Amino acid sequence: QQPKPYLIGYNQDKNTDQTKKLHKDMKKSTEADIAMSKAAVKISGDLLSNPLCEQDQAFLDSMTALDTAMKRMDSFNQEKVNQISKTVIDPLKKYSGVFPSLNMAVKRREQALQDYRRLQSKVEKYEEKEKTGPIMVKLHQAREELRPVREDFEAKNKQLLDEMPKFYHSRIDYFQPSFEALIRAQVVYFTEMHKIFSELTDQIDQAGMTDEQRERENEAKLNELRALSIVADD
Repeated sequence: QQPKPYLIGYNQDKNTDQTKKLHKDMKKSTEADIAMSKAAVKISGDLLSNPLCEQDQAFLDSMTALDTAMKRMDSFNQEKVNQISKTVIDPLKKYSGVFPSLNMAVKRREQALQDYRRLQSKVEKYEEKEKTGPIMVKLHQAREELRPVREDFEAKNKQLLDEMPKFYHSRIDYFQPSFEALIRAQVVYFTEMHKIFSELTDQIDQAGMTDEQRERENEAKLNELRALSIVADD
């Protein structure tokens, strides 16, 4: 009797690809976060070194407050990224490391199945022939050769049938703490950002103007500059 293949219904290649993609996207996200905060610090530093700061105390005070806020933001952002690396990115990488061993176990089981089928076909071939003395000897030898191969396949197959569902269903339990930690890291970061930028607004937004009012004021100032004779028309 031919062995039943007992095909495992879990697509490990898909799981591997999705885990690797998630790991890659998380790394890209944190790298972008770091680049953003570093760029903000660079901009505030450039503004603080602007010659206008030497000429206008109010502008100097505003740029100093902005620079301090950007550095605080960068510090909290680095803490957030470090936390995400420990609780999300590193666990994803470790989880991906399980797949090579798992895939190897599946391949060993498939090889054992092929050997089993090959020897089983050999036994069936002798069983179909006329029962002469030599044929019966060969049949006995083929059955003896088949027995350990069958046992090996059944052991490997049973191991996968027992352990693969456990592995498959453990994914949520494994990832849940990581994503909870990701949410907490984001909550802490954005709570601090709200504090930082609220304080910054109180320091530099004394006029309390709306964005529309600021836009109109900037346009008016620009029109004054355009009216100067030293400014060429577009």
